Amino acid sequence: MAWLRHTGIALLALLAGLAPAQAATYGAGIENSRWFTSESIFDCTISHEIPGYGRAIFQHRAGENLRFILEAPLAMMQAGTGALVIEAPAWRPGADVRPLGGVEVRAGQRPVEIGGNQAMAIVSGLLDGMAPTITRQSSYNPGVVRVRLSNINFHQAFQSYQRCITNLLPVNFDQVQRSRILFAVNSANLSDRDRAQLDNIVTYIMADNTVTRIFVDGHTDRSGSRITNRVISEERATAVAEYLLSRGLPEDLLIVRAHGDQFPVSNRPAENRRVTIRLEREGDNPPLRQAAQGGSSFNGG
Repeated sequence: MAWLRHTGIALLALLAGLAPAQAATYGAGIENSRWFTSESIFDCTISHEIPGYGRAIFQHRAGENLRFILEAPLAMMQAGTGALVIEAPAWRPGADVRPLGGVEVRAGQRPVEIGGNQAMAIVSGLLDGMAPTITRQSSYNPGVVRVRLSNINFHQAFQSYQRCITNLLPVNFDQVQRSRILFAVNSANLSDRDRAQLDNIVTYIMADNTVTRIFVDGHTDRSGSRITNRVISEERATAVAEYLLSRGLPEDLLIVRAHGDQFPVSNRPAENRRVTIRLEREGDNPPLRQAAQGGSSFNGG
């Protein structure tokens, strides 16, 4: 892969710079290597305890790609750039070390979070019977810390993960918590793309019984009169609310409001011709500033 060619020389230099006066290596042995899966329609995870260090996690949230995460209750690595390689486990000597590039090590209890090609390359290395390893300068002595993943028992966990991701929702809460539908001038018509976006929102809400309220707020730009803009914003909010209801959402979840041109969000008129959809879940307590500041407020269609 191109990114491996470009990073190979730099990574070898990085590894040379990390050559330890002393090294602390953390990893599970054959007798205690376990991978555990957690499956739901919201996310699929595979976790692996690393004795003495913390935990490795592969996480695939609905609507996102796979990510690899290292968790550590203690800051054993200095913040900065570490090295990620695929190397042979002790019982498979002789295989070449394969560099996967540098990784950012941060402060906190999640020092490493990797996505994209690197996350998938770690998976590939484990499936090939290898030991993905992250190396970084120690935070407590002149040497380095090496965190090595064991491939023992990974295959079965990965098969469960593959089954899980086929049942994931198309989106997650963060992706639909605040959504926006844009409209043409003087229009309240929904496009096919708008309907597809609203369908994803409905799919999520129907699956998450902690959603308690859905705010649908209509807005306009300032090109018309105050009265005309109020009417158009109401038509837009109503169009979105009626579509959500037609897809099966309970009417008592919806709070539909029209604000005219009172709350612009941009100097570009096209970005102000909008309906916003905001989800509230149990435990959320958002302010109702817009409802209090103006605009006709109405429930239902």
